[in-house]
Amino acid sequence: MNHQRATLSQLGEFDEIIDVRTPLEYAEDHVPGAINAPVLSNEERVLIGTMYRNSPFDATRVGAAIAARNIAMHLDTTFADRPRNWRPLVYCWRGGKRSGSMTTMFNMIGWRARQLEGGYKTYRNAVVEALGMLPGSLRYIVLAGPTGSGKTRLLQALGQAGAQTLDLEALAAHRGSLLGALPTRAQPAQKSFDTALVQQLRTFDPGQPVFVEAESRRIGAITLPVALVEGIHAAPCVMVEVALEERVALLLADYGHLLSDAAYFREQLLKLTPLHGRERIESWCRLLEEGRHAALSETLVTEHYDPAYSRSTRKHYPTLATALRFVFHPMTGEPIEEARALLTQLHAANLPGEMSVR
Repeated sequence: MNHQRATLSQLGEFDEIIDVRTPLEYAEDHVPGAINAPVLSNEERVLIGTMYRNSPFDATRVGAAIAARNIAMHLDTTFADRPRNWRPLVYCWRGGKRSGSMTTMFNMIGWRARQLEGGYKTYRNAVVEALGMLPGSLRYIVLAGPTGSGKTRLLQALGQAGAQTLDLEALAAHRGSLLGALPTRAQPAQKSFDTALVQQLRTFDPGQPVFVEAESRRIGAITLPVALVEGIHAAPCVMVEVALEERVALLLADYGHLLSDAAYFREQLLKLTPLHGRERIESWCRLLEEGRHAALSETLVTEHYDPAYSRSTRKHYPTLATALRFVFHPMTGEPIEEARALLTQLHAANLPGEMSVR
């Protein structure tokens, strides 16, 4: 192996990890903690790729000149204050010319730089492998309950009470339902979600259960790994029960941003026409237009969310019939105290697979 190369197992040995791919590549996903110092910009990479199809030699010559200028710029700015004994790890897509050129320059200066063997592609392969293996090493307890039952609030409270929790909707930046897109945050790229999920899974103690909400295979545009979905679907469940008036109040609080944008809300409702028919959708749109938000929320709960949730959970969660029932008060209770009460109930019930919930 080249003495200037390092493997994934050596990531923790370096002072800094440098991703020299384009900003677009970096934004899609990157090694956790890496900073972006592009050797080629988004536009420059497209230019060199186009040139390469016509003349590999010309593309390599022009690419080298551009890369040299960009590396020089980074040396004058990003890396200007790095100490003499600095040890960076550098990577690009496959551990090729982009990371090789910066690694060589760093070592010429006197820094002990290394190039990641196989580049980001090797890292991505390791993430995919982990997504197939890690979920099966953990035990889950699933919070089930229809939309508006406060499962996310209960999950967060369980975390504050000391339990291990996996908030997939937070990682996916989506609440999971038709209207679940967050107003201030776009969903991450699939690869970025995968990286964040692996990082989260690696923090868990396999000896303790992991609490997670009941989810389908997809959360918005994000697809969950098969091994995780299988583990969640087979896990013991807690059925979260909430009074209808609290569910309506919770939906009004969580989806208030949609109610303030009636045109967008109407567009989303119209997408449900094939499922509910024109007459019912028009009645929902009238409630929206008349500002009868509480009535609309209650109607959506009883006529759309509850039937859909019932169909989905019966199909995917065979343990639901024997689930522990837990009455939750997301709008009027003290969530952490209620979470502690749930932990006590679980310990007393000794759910299959549940040992010593903290």
